[in-house]
Amino acid sequence: MKLFSREWGTGDRYAVLVHGVMSDSRNWRRVGPVLADRGYHVIAVDLRGHGHSPRTDEYSAELMAQDIVDTVPDRPELVMGHSLGGLTVSLAIERLDPERVIYVDPAFSCPATNRFQQLLAPAFLRTLARQSAARIAKRNPRWDPADVAIEVETFRAFDRAVLPVVVTPSAMRAPEVMTVPSLVMLADNSQLVKPELAQRLRGEGYEVRIVPGSGHVINRDDHDGFMRALDGWI
Repeated sequence: MKLFSREWGTGDRYAVLVHGVMSDSRNWRRVGPVLADRGYHVIAVDLRGHGHSPRTDEYSAELMAQDIVDTVPDRPELVMGHSLGGLTVSLAIERLDPERVIYVDPAFSCPATNRFQQLLAPAFLRTLARQSAARIAKRNPRWDPADVAIEVETFRAFDRAVLPVVVTPSAMRAPEVMTVPSLVMLADNSQLVKPELAQRLRGEGYEVRIVPGSGHVINRDDHDGFMRALDGWI
């Protein structure tokens, strides 16, 4: 599947950005231009079932990983994935063969059981898709209004069939070994990479950095803190 993508910059020094579940490539609207100013040709994709990319009868993290491989140039200099995007990037690393990888609060484990069950409940999904800008802004007081408006649109647009298939305990798992230099950037008190897992990743050679005070969507909560946490990796 060829995915819809947004691009910033030119040339052959590629950076590939992959958003999380229920989002789209606009998640990177402030990050993309900064990377372009640093000399990257930035490509941000919409995963299948999200944004302007096709809907389908089949969803899995592995299929989403293959979509990325089928869409972006081979051997990019940098690949960055947030949440579900981090999980799909981890499954595509050997095929993408990038120089460096950045996982942003990646979906490497399942959140608490009661929260997970609530997330997949049809009634909750219908409510989520109808959330108002005011409610999203109240839940995310540090977000720019433009990001709030985008969140409203992406919640309404994404294919809800994605969640029961992709967001499952069996699908959400961390890589066993590090194959390319990798940074794991975590939200404060991450629900997807707990301290025990973070310590295991450090033991495998991953660099792990935490952005104090940030929530799951780090780049929207604290853009400046997000960019500082990338120091030495971009």
